[in-house]
Amino acid sequence: MSQQEIREIEQKIYQLTLQLNELRKEHLAEEVANYEFNTLNGSVRLMDLFAHHEQLMLIHNMGQACRYCTLWADGINGFLPHLETVMSVVLVSKDSPEEQHRFANERGWRFRLASHERGPYLAEQSVMVDGSNMPGVVVYQRCEEKILRRNSAMFGPNDQFCSMWSLLSLAGHGTEDWTPQYSYWQRPEIMDDGGDNLN
Repeated sequence: MSQQEIREIEQKIYQLTLQLNELRKEHLAEEVANYEFNTLNGSVRLMDLFAHHEQLMLIHNMGQACRYCTLWADGINGFLPHLETVMSVVLVSKDSPEEQHRFANERGWRFRLASHERGPYLAEQSVMVDGSNMPGVVVYQRCEEKILRRNSAMFGPNDQFCSMWSLLSLAGHGTEDWTPQYSYWQRPEIMDDGGDNLN
């Protein structure tokens, strides 16, 4: 494939992305329940998660046992200050609040956290039609006392929500030959410190 062919496909993707953005703007929102979540500070409602914003982005994370979910959250964490200028952002998962905070601290995540603990929220607001615990994102709108679900999307390799895949593709790498890890440090064959008590 020539460089010209690559540029033409990139332009088509760009134009389709503009069309997709317009469709998302026009999408009719549907009212949802004021679901309950658990946090380190106790029980909170979906409405509480909006804080002082009128829009709320909930990042659906499968929990600390998913390396792919961790990759997406690592990336979004970098954009968090920018996103929070226009909406509240909260990461939700099935993990307990204690597990969430321990793992978030290990990763350096700055998200507000809430646990749905596989309750009604996940079953009714999943990014999958069947209510599966899949990674993704849902954006809600506060309209006085109502909560409206605006748009949602599932996360997956080669999607538009994780720049890692596009960057890898420039070097000819893809999902078939790269898998995210929690840590990329590898033990050297010879440890200058002797290697005692190494985790």
